[in-house]
Amino acid sequence: MDTQVRAPEWQVCQWFNSAPLSLAALRGRVVVLHAFQMLCPGCVSHAVPQAERLHRRFASAELVVVGLHTVFEHHLAMAPSALEVFLKEYRITHPVAVDQPLAGTAIPATMRAYAMEGTPTLVLIDRTGHIRLQATGGVDDLQLGVLVGELLALK
Repeated sequence: MDTQVRAPEWQVCQWFNSAPLSLAALRGRVVVLHAFQMLCPGCVSHAVPQAERLHRRFASAELVVVGLHTVFEHHLAMAPSALEVFLKEYRITHPVAVDQPLAGTAIPATMRAYAMEGTPTLVLIDRTGHIRLQATGGVDDLQLGVLVGELLALK
């Protein structure tokens, strides 16, 4: 975990399960950002449930889990109204933001700012706001638990 790039602020147009959040306001806490699409099989089967487990397990700790619904394909099928139904159906309680669409491109603003290559993408952000891990595809539960534990142990 040696990446020391400052995490870009999120550019979102809507929040679910939370008042609006910002990285600046979360400074001092470890942040797990998981980017997903509700029509992505790997997101639905692995990444979203993993994020929800983390959120529930560390609800009282200095960790915040934030979902980022970052739609770069099938835009009409994945509107915020459909996402709201998805979150209720899957009993997702952690904060979820809708990535800000950009005119003239399929790639939304936060996905572009983080240079994400697809979904799912997991980003671990340390207490100082620096990216410590960015991984496209599934991250093993045990590996993620160790990395989160290491970041929580750093004061």
